[in-house]
Amino acid sequence: MILSPSILAADFGILAEQIKQVERAGAKWLHIDVMDGHFVKNISFAMPVIKSIRKYTDLFFDVHLMISSPLDYIDAIIDAGADGVTFHIEAVDDPRVCVDRIRRRGRLAGISFSPDTPVEAVLPYINDVDMILAMTVYPGLGGQKYMTRVNDKIKRLRAAAGEDFLIQVDGGVTKENIDEILEAGANVIVAGTCVFTGDIERNIKDLTR
Repeated sequence: MILSPSILAADFGILAEQIKQVERAGAKWLHIDVMDGHFVKNISFAMPVIKSIRKYTDLFFDVHLMISSPLDYIDAIIDAGADGVTFHIEAVDDPRVCVDRIRRRGRLAGISFSPDTPVEAVLPYINDVDMILAMTVYPGLGGQKYMTRVNDKIKRLRAAAGEDFLIQVDGGVTKENIDEILEAGANVIVAGTCVFTGDIERNIKDLTR
């Protein structure tokens, strides 16, 4: 299992120190949400933030684009320091165009779908991408409750993709429900609130026990 702590829940006054705590606890990825206020109602980090924190860590930057025109920003996001770029299927007409752009830059290519989107929308792209992200809350805001109805979609993804394919889950992950998420077939876990609330290193160790 890969844990990708989401800095959406971090304290930006001490972000560099909290990232170091994530490293010390053994996490290898860092999840970075880019939101444009259009595809989702919230606005968050963009290139200057990614570029700034890139100087402080060698963690894998797992960048999730919750924006309306991902193709227009893929190169800039990668130039800022992204190691992997995931975009939403709901935001594009032809997902393969975005995948090709990401792959040409030598980065991990991911595609995401929201809770109300049928899993059938992403199944045709399993052989094109490195990872599929199943949103288990509505994208845009942290701290929401995990939608257990998405578990069936995760199970279908795992059955179609095989044992080693990366299936990421984002939203509402806690120490109490992580086991059922892993059992459904996810192997990349995004966690924000339950990582950055309280003792970060202890929280990560509890999640990755």
